[in-house]
Amino acid sequence: MQNCAQTHFRDKTQKVKSCSRPQKVCLCPFLPIHPLKVSTCLYIIQHPAEESRVLRTVPLLAACLPPEKCKILIGRRFSEDRYPELATVCRNPSTLILYPGAEATNLEEVTLGSSSPPIMIIIDGTWSQAKDIFYKNSLFRLPKQVQLKTNISSQYVIRTQPTNTCLSTLECAAVALTIMEKNKSIQETILRPLQALCSFQLQHGAQIHHSKEHLLKNGLYDKPMPKNKRKLRRMELLVNNVKI
Repeated sequence: MQNCAQTHFRDKTQKVKSCSRPQKVCLCPFLPIHPLKVSTCLYIIQHPAEESRVLRTVPLLAACLPPEKCKILIGRRFSEDRYPELATVCRNPSTLILYPGAEATNLEEVTLGSSSPPIMIIIDGTWSQAKDIFYKNSLFRLPKQVQLKTNISSQYVIRTQPTNTCLSTLECAAVALTIMEKNKSIQETILRPLQALCSFQLQHGAQIHHSKEHLLKNGLYDKPMPKNKRKLRRMELLVNNVKI
């Protein structure tokens, strides 16, 4: 099946950045006409399992930004020997890594330096995959760790999230760029193709996926409770609104 990347052209010589989806489900009309102008460079560290997901959000994020401002690295382990460029990025004082936790600073409270363009590292995967990548790669503990202080609910309603305020990679990037670039229109522009994707899927039979937190609190969780004590404890924390 031909995809939109093969059919969209700005002129006779220059190809328009596209969503790369099949023509029947093309989201190009919802992408910005020109890539967003941002000073921040994103490094997306993608777990290999995400690459095969049909409804992943990173391709839509990349389609909104210039190629040099959104770099995607796929893997589980990132050593300095194999990824010297990434090692240099992690040692850059202007680099931040978006990963919530007790040691993370709210991004809104971080003062960005003006000597060099900011860099943001975002891990793309399930929460357990992201945790594995973060803690088993020493490079990712070199940059300043930040988190988003937000109460907005995810609009990525065709995929189950752990809690009501867990965001997809695209949404995290949209919020982070809006803060770092001090430009509220960025979030609206980047979210537009995600909203269109979810709307299309729901119109064609997909169901709204409530968060695991919502299902547990409302007695709607229909899967067997885990036998593992650690996982069971995490479930209890979700029900009791304790941040995990």
